[in-house]
Amino acid sequence: MESTVITDKRPGYGQLLRTPGALSFLLPGFAARQPFAMLTIGIVLLVQHTTGSFGSAGAVAAVTGVSMALFAPQSGKLADRFGQRAVLIPGVLVHTASVSLLVALALAGAPLWALFLAAVPSGASVPQVGPMVRARWAAKLGGTSQAEGSGGGSPLMPTAAAFESVTDEFTFVVGPVLATALCTGVHPAAGLIAEAALTLVGGLFFAAQRATQPAYGMSAATAVEPHRSALSVPGVRVLIVAFLGIGSVFGGMQVSLTAFTEEIGNPGANGLLYGIFAAGNMLAGIAMGAVAWKSGPLRRMITGYAGLTVAASLLWTTHSVLLLGALGLVVGLCIAPALIAGYTIVETLIPASARTEAFTWLTGAVALGQAAAVTVAGRLADAHGASTGFLVPMAGTALALATLLALRSRLKPREASRVAARGIGHRVPVTVD
Repeated sequence: MESTVITDKRPGYGQLLRTPGALSFLLPGFAARQPFAMLTIGIVLLVQHTTGSFGSAGAVAAVTGVSMALFAPQSGKLADRFGQRAVLIPGVLVHTASVSLLVALALAGAPLWALFLAAVPSGASVPQVGPMVRARWAAKLGGTSQAEGSGGGSPLMPTAAAFESVTDEFTFVVGPVLATALCTGVHPAAGLIAEAALTLVGGLFFAAQRATQPAYGMSAATAVEPHRSALSVPGVRVLIVAFLGIGSVFGGMQVSLTAFTEEIGNPGANGLLYGIFAAGNMLAGIAMGAVAWKSGPLRRMITGYAGLTVAASLLWTTHSVLLLGALGLVVGLCIAPALIAGYTIVETLIPASARTEAFTWLTGAVALGQAAAVTVAGRLADAHGASTGFLVPMAGTALALATLLALRSRLKPREASRVAARGIGHRVPVTVD
């Protein structure tokens, strides 16, 4: 049975950002989370330039993505146990050195196997700043692990969750566009060099903010609640499949748009087209955080994913810059509802002790889907032309949507319905489907 609508005015973004100490971790956190959005496209553009092959470029980027996907959850576990600072400082140093080595090897014309070796630590050391920022909000505001109204914690927690979702989307606007502009306008290696510099400066600055670092190690909560791996929760595994499909869109779009603009003799249009796609993603993210939704997150995710699948299925049929830009905008608009709803759902499924790990599993799934997509799309573009690379987002989203529909019952929390705080200034009743 649904609860009565509560119309009390709730705090918005402005009040959230006035939280004491918030900007001290938000600003460096924004810089430090750019590698996730810049790394893949930077590798693709550099290696394609030095080898002349989208297949080779995609393969190197795929190694990086797989490495990140495998190591990201372990980074989350270590941060929960030893503290964020202890994980971030060595991580950003290793990442900077690894990316620098990868750039040097690529420019020197090193064999492909050498690039693969450098790609492994480059991906494994990507700092998991997004989950860490979410954990800092929870610690700062005294929130709970539940995303939608658990009856406790600060009234700012729902606003913080919406803000982080918008920030994630904005990262995918700024990062790839910046990397593409640097690679095409300055030097093919400039995107990766900037990525490494942002990781080093932003990561160290973020790690230096000790006052906002969450407690780590054994706590009262973990003492009474035995640790349970996030991966042991069936719903988390379903969401991982869904996020793999979203990753296939990012990876497929990055490679295929690059191949398409080169094929038509206008490589400069690549940044514009990807920017339109990413802008749609961001605009939808802002709307998702600002609207008071009456439908539950599961229904929103399935609806958004269905729209994403339909839009992605049409990409390969488009052969003009104008139409591809318009369709790319629609694809971007459909990603945010699915992505944000997925992050909302996972917080209703997991215990507090596995929060950071769960977020890193989902982040890693996007990276893994992206890695697989750039590999397959790159080889298809090399062999059959740029348009065939767009078949990858179509296949990835279709398979993920089928999984969501078949296993959607695993995404429902134990409670039959819940009062959900969504949007800015509202609390509305929400059912799980």
